[in-house]
Amino acid sequence: MRQSRALGGSWRIWKMRLVFWAGASAIGIASVGFAKAADAAQALFHSITHSGSWAFLWPLLIAPAGFLVCTFMAERYFPASQGSGIPQAIAARHVNTAAGRDTLLSIKIAIGKILLTTIGLLCGGSIGREGPTVQVGASIMLLSARIGGMAQANGLILAGSAAGIAAAFNTPLAGIVFAIEEMSKTYHSRINGLVLTAVIISGLAALGLVGNYTYFGVANPGATSLLDWLLVPVCGIGGGAAGALFSAMALYMSRRIRRWVQTSTTPLKRKLLLAGLCGLGVALIGIASSGLTYGTGYEQARGAVEGHALPLVFFAEKLAASFLTMISGIPGGIFAPSLSVGAGLGSSAASLLGSSITLGAVLGMAGYFAGVVQAPMTAFVIIMEMTANHDAVIPIMLTSMLGYATSRILSREPLYHGLSRPFEAEAIRASRAAERGTTTHPT
Repeated sequence: MRQSRALGGSWRIWKMRLVFWAGASAIGIASVGFAKAADAAQALFHSITHSGSWAFLWPLLIAPAGFLVCTFMAERYFPASQGSGIPQAIAARHVNTAAGRDTLLSIKIAIGKILLTTIGLLCGGSIGREGPTVQVGASIMLLSARIGGMAQANGLILAGSAAGIAAAFNTPLAGIVFAIEEMSKTYHSRINGLVLTAVIISGLAALGLVGNYTYFGVANPGATSLLDWLLVPVCGIGGGAAGALFSAMALYMSRRIRRWVQTSTTPLKRKLLLAGLCGLGVALIGIASSGLTYGTGYEQARGAVEGHALPLVFFAEKLAASFLTMISGIPGGIFAPSLSVGAGLGSSAASLLGSSITLGAVLGMAGYFAGVVQAPMTAFVIIMEMTANHDAVIPIMLTSMLGYATSRILSREPLYHGLSRPFEAEAIRASRAAERGTTTHPT
């Protein structure tokens, strides 16, 4: 009898392990597929808008229409897929019931997230796939928990989120730091063992499909002159202030928009109107910037990291396009656009100071990103891993801390946690409705 129980217990443990490993591998595979779909969507949009003398005007039609389609599908068929996806994962960790978590993380939502983010990029939205990959990863890991009979839902959501960031950027250390610093705000050795394992397995799966790479290539600019060191406070304080402005305005507008929608008898119509107007604004900014502000901004950021100066006002144009895309409510992340804004800010500062464009871009990304998400360790580590930079470790760390400190002074509420509260409230309402034996329906 003892031997039988021991064998049964051993089988259950191995079943949980195998399902967990399969889930982590699935995150890596999904991340690679998502990346390829996003790249194809951006390439198609670029080909459409460069196919003739007047083709640059196509976004005036494509962007509003695409934003309308994304908003309608998100509201009607894929509720909780709106926006970045990181707030939903954070909110799910604060919900104690399976019914509540299901409203934020599910395979249906993950499919909708990938589909609608790809459509958003196809119509020129200033969004990224990295935040959405967090929600996708957390959804896959939550399904794995059910299949494997694993009880640690919070830890598994954290592990899935970290694996999503790591696989999306090929930045395993940043995935772990992001999970600890931004998602959980605490350290628990057992949970972080899950995070580490998920990051390793998802990373191996992604590497097996696309090989090893550095997101922005290799850039090792050192701070060798006084002007180079002057970029540290300029990018740190300036990037932190710009990031705080973006974060505070995003939180303020999201609350105002939510009240405006809720006071209407036809809330969906108001959401569609907002999405269409934001799409039109994104198109106009894109035309004014000669197409530089469409999409993730990866090409522009990489160009700056390689030493090619961006237009002086690019960072302001990209920030405005990213802001309009975000408040429109369409699914899509802010990671990649934020890095593009930061690279543009640093490039402009370096051009004006006569310093290294590459160093300016790297420090600008660190300062602005730390200002937006208020996670300085994540900012420092992710920039280090994406550029393979080892010669400017101290400048990047200082810039990240200055960006964080400046942002905290100007905007006390972290962006992702502020955005997570409405999702958490909705999930709690869904949990209570499920307990009463009723069902809720999306607007």
